[in-house]
Amino acid sequence: MKKIEAIIRKSKYREVKEALHSVGVNFFSYWDVTGLGNEKEGHVYRGVSYSTSDIQRRYLSIVVNDNFADVTVKTLIDSAATGEVGDGKIFVSNVEECYRIRTGEKGGETLR
Repeated sequence: MKKIEAIIRKSKYREVKEALHSVGVNFFSYWDVTGLGNEKEGHVYRGVSYSTSDIQRRYLSIVVNDNFADVTVKTLIDSAATGEVGDGKIFVSNVEECYRIRTGEKGGETLR
């Protein structure tokens, strides 16, 4: 199994969620997060300076079977990309085991 963690623009969340559902990823967790980017300059709007180093993003955590990881990553990239700096990152790591609390069963079948 693979754990896919994605940090995306909040403005792209709805599109990403719909794209994930369309390929069969029906369960994932998400959080609103703030991160630091590479941009050091602020922006001025109506005479007020705003820091752009603190970036509002959405963090998604998805666990899928190994054979579905590539489809999930491609879907995330296709639906979250704007082509601009700050589109986000995707991290993929191995999951050793998974258990369904209700029944006690374990393994990849628990993801269905």
